Amino acid sequence: MGCGFKGVSPNQIMVVSGACHSEPKYITGGRTWVWPWCQKVQKLPLNIMTAIIESREVLSQEGVKISVSGVAQVKVEAKFAEMRAAACQHFMGKNPSEIESIVMQTLEGHQRAIMGTMTVEEIYMDRKKFAEAVYRVASPDLQAMGITIVSYTLKDVRDANGYLESLGQKRTAEVRTDARIGTAEAERDASIRQAKAEEERLAAKYQCDTAIASAERDYNVAQEEYNSRVNTVEADATLAYNLENAKTQQRIKEEEMNVMVVEKQMQIELAKQESLRKEMALQSEIYLPSAAECEKKTILGEAMKAKLQSGCDAQAHAIKLKGDAEAQAIQAEGEAMAQAMEARAKAWDRYGNAAVADMTFSVLPKVTAEVAAPIAQMNKLTMISADDDDIGAARLTSEIVEIITQLPAVVNKVTGLDITKLIHDGMNNTSTRNVATR
Repeated sequence: MGCGFKGVSPNQIMVVSGACHSEPKYITGGRTWVWPWCQKVQKLPLNIMTAIIESREVLSQEGVKISVSGVAQVKVEAKFAEMRAAACQHFMGKNPSEIESIVMQTLEGHQRAIMGTMTVEEIYMDRKKFAEAVYRVASPDLQAMGITIVSYTLKDVRDANGYLESLGQKRTAEVRTDARIGTAEAERDASIRQAKAEEERLAAKYQCDTAIASAERDYNVAQEEYNSRVNTVEADATLAYNLENAKTQQRIKEEEMNVMVVEKQMQIELAKQESLRKEMALQSEIYLPSAAECEKKTILGEAMKAKLQSGCDAQAHAIKLKGDAEAQAIQAEGEAMAQAMEARAKAWDRYGNAAVADMTFSVLPKVTAEVAAPIAQMNKLTMISADDDDIGAARLTSEIVEIITQLPAVVNKVTGLDITKLIHDGMNNTSTRNVATR
């Protein structure tokens, strides 16, 4: 084998001894240079070893034979130099099974020794105490070998005479007795608590029922009082509403009557204004046209005469002749008109008021039509009458007649003529003439 570096895994310890080393060199999970012809290399496993420790038919402190099985986890200790050297000294060259055998024999001896110092009940009931005792007494011996106990547990406790079974039966009986007693006491306590709970429930229920009844009574009383106040307020409000409504309806009626009165007054005023307008139109169309026409003719004649006289000298004679002819025609026309007016004046003077009455009677239908025209154009006409007044068409006719009866007063104010008196006088004169003629 050649020289060179030698390595070792972390679960092993390599020991190099020989030349260049006054003491062995221990290497774990590393490497080192080795001279094979003058140095020796050995390895020791560091894996955990499981040891099953069986102790059969061992007398306990009370002389009862029992068997115990324990499980120990052990390993070679490489952390501390003394334990590492001791392990190499004791186990170098041995295989893992031989190391396990040595450890099992050591632990079995200490386990048997602890079994003799404890009762069966202590071993069976307090396994932790038993395991700690075995660990405590076995550790020094194993550490002296370079072995560390990683863990130790008590696996099983048994006997061949039925002692543990008897203990179990006794304990079972005690447990059953205690269970029955506990059950009875629990049932008794439960019954007592149930009775107390039922009593408290009934008391609370009666108290709640009393409180509910009292609250309902107070609620009903308050509700009745509230309803009474509400009914009173509603009655007052209804009465006030009816009173105010009656007042409002009365004011509405009054306003409607006022509106109707105003409408009636406006209609009367409108009829008066229309009658006045018709009277003015009648006067302008009947009384003034004759005078205006006469004056017009006179003015036209004078204008024509002045125009003819202002002609040029070359046409003086012709114009003079024409002017004289036209002047004569106009003069004849004027004389005819004058004669007509004189005849009319004589007729008026002869018949006097009768002519006025006749003209008035001939004009009355036109006046009536003009007065009724605005009323005929109305879409809607509201008429107000007392209980003894006419209604409908009779009322409308009477209104028109009333307007026409106001015509003489208007003519009197405008012209100073008393038409009523003239008509009356004309009628009397006519009657007188008719009598005289007969």
